[in-house]
Amino acid sequence: MKTFFKKFLGEVDVNRDLVLLLIIGGLYALSIALSNTFVNVYLWKQSGEFTHIALYNLASVVMQPLTFILAGRWAKKIDRVIVLRLGVSFLSVFFFTVLFLGEKANSYLLLLGALIGIGFGFYWLAFNVLTFEITEPETRDFFNGFLGLLTSFAGMIGPIVAGFLITSMEKFTGYKVIFAISLSLFVAAVILSFFLKRRPATGTFDFKRILQERKHSSNWKNILYAHFFQGLREGTFVFVIVVWVYIATNSELAIGTYGLVASAVSFVTYYLVGRFIKPTFRKKAILIGGIGLYLAIFLIVFELTFARLIMYGIVISMAYPILLVPYVSLTYDIIGRGWKAAEMRVEYIVVREIFLNGGRITSILMFILTVTLFDEAKGIPILLLVLGAGHLIIYFFVRKIKIDKSNKGGEEYTLVRNKKQGDGQNDGSPI
Repeated sequence: MKTFFKKFLGEVDVNRDLVLLLIIGGLYALSIALSNTFVNVYLWKQSGEFTHIALYNLASVVMQPLTFILAGRWAKKIDRVIVLRLGVSFLSVFFFTVLFLGEKANSYLLLLGALIGIGFGFYWLAFNVLTFEITEPETRDFFNGFLGLLTSFAGMIGPIVAGFLITSMEKFTGYKVIFAISLSLFVAAVILSFFLKRRPATGTFDFKRILQERKHSSNWKNILYAHFFQGLREGTFVFVIVVWVYIATNSELAIGTYGLVASAVSFVTYYLVGRFIKPTFRKKAILIGGIGLYLAIFLIVFELTFARLIMYGIVISMAYPILLVPYVSLTYDIIGRGWKAAEMRVEYIVVREIFLNGGRITSILMFILTVTLFDEAKGIPILLLVLGAGHLIIYFFVRKIKIDKSNKGGEEYTLVRNKKQGDGQNDGSPI
């Protein structure tokens, strides 16, 4: 396995835990690619109301930061691997609940949103902290790139397979099949987690101190504000685009086709970015990616057709990797050089997610307000032009960041790890 990684992506020092974490991340990505996109359409078909889909997503993004705080506390007192298992287990419970409720799922939007939000919170806290311990600065871009590669590959096969199954079966039967497959993939991820080395933590959990650290560190302050604006776009785009694809085509297979095309482009781009973008080019890459992501919106806001949606998917699938790989690596470099990085790494992850989900919550509340007060056909496109600038605004914060290469921070000489890295929340399909 190690030889494969080195031959495929160059001379990278990998170990057992790094490979296991990549496999778990791949199983997660495949499960999400199969089902998460279609959960929104599943709920949409039951109600036909944008506000219902927004409430489901709002419950999810509200529960995520709350769960992150709880998960962070437990990660410091118990074990990060156990927290990871809790996350995957809650995601399993979510899909089991969707299967159990069937066509009544629309009546339990807040419950379903809360379950998947709790699952995401536990999973991503543990995954990010574990990758913080398992990767090192030299393997960061590799890990981001390869994880993106796995996510893109899952995004290619997941939606098209799910779309085919749904359209080839009667009514909601196909949905039940793909939700059951996702459930089994999460169970497999739980089993694999038992092979990860146990990683107990010591010390007290004090995320308020790291929240206040932005007053002392301009780098930390700027990267947190960047994450808020990242969430500002993600909160609404993550469900509006997929519903628009369904509205434009009235076909789940079309959603699968969109996912296949977008993820195929993303797959190639992640490979190239992970292999060739160097730390010295990170800020320029973030700017280029942000511009591409914003310009893509103009393809769909004034005229909504499937062809335009496909073009949109292609553009953002090239822009996202260009932005995300260097952006995530930069984030971890800042954390690694932060105040008491080794001791407070869990708190840094929690605070980052609070800002990210704060942006998502703001985004969805703005969406609900827009569709409540204005006509959907006119209000939503204007709102997307406003919220869509989020990733472009990221650059104006990261350009102020200055990394002192001579100061490698507490992480480099005290952090207990095997080799390291990770990402925030790319849940499987381009948005």
